[in-house]
Amino acid sequence: MTALAAQFPDGRLHLQHGPIDLIIEAFGAASEIEAAYRQAIARFGDILPTLVRELPALRRPVGEAYPLLHGPVARRMASAVWPHRGVYITPMAAVAGAVADEMLETMTRGRSLDKAYVNDGGDIAIHLAPGHVLRAGIFVAALDGRVRLSHGQPARGIATSGWRGRSFSLGIADAATVLARTAAAADAAATMIANAVNIEDAAIERRPARDLDPDSDLGELPVTVAVGPLPLGAVARALDKGAAEARRLRLLGLIEGAALSLNGVWRIESAGTLLARAEAV
Repeated sequence: MTALAAQFPDGRLHLQHGPIDLIIEAFGAASEIEAAYRQAIARFGDILPTLVRELPALRRPVGEAYPLLHGPVARRMASAVWPHRGVYITPMAAVAGAVADEMLETMTRGRSLDKAYVNDGGDIAIHLAPGHVLRAGIFVAALDGRVRLSHGQPARGIATSGWRGRSFSLGIADAATVLARTAAAADAAATMIANAVNIEDAAIERRPARDLDPDSDLGELPVTVAVGPLPLGAVARALDKGAAEARRLRLLGLIEGAALSLNGVWRIESAGTLLARAEAV
């Protein structure tokens, strides 16, 4: 399995190695963009092999002892999930965001770029120079919302979790999109918030994670595999739980804001106007 690199006609860089699939884009002087892309390509090949060497430890739940991990991405993962150690969580909850953070730091080191992002399957690390902004869409079934970030705002990471996503979820959120200071922090928090959007109902189908993936870090925990139509009251109760968790994490300073979606209903938890529904734009 070889790391692959290709550049799209529109200038974006595509890096792929096993399950890691990155879309990277930088803005600025052409020479700076080219140098940033070279740095990203040179670093990328070692990301997956280094993670695989520590995979058993990365799949273990975080407990009272801080995880002793060695690789730079693994250490980012441990740092991101440590604040959530009171519940079942493993460093794998932050893997996509941590990879995005590591690659962004690599490509911007020593470079003068107006802005840049690394998108790892929807978990995005962002660089913004003074005077520049970045706009990103929130997609569930369609373009459902938008995020606008500027240099003066602290958020530099976006991540989404939910039962419809690439990873398993204990909750029933269609999507929980989170803004945080890093993509790894957003990734871990999105997992927590999506898990909190939850109720018991006959319309919800769950199965042990290990039945779906023998290597899953969630083991025998029941993960959501289907969510049918729910009464509006049930949707509201589930979203209330998720919004309460998002508010708790925001007040602790762990996130900047969150947008939650279930059965076409949205909740937004944000101190400002970082997140908005698409129809409000």
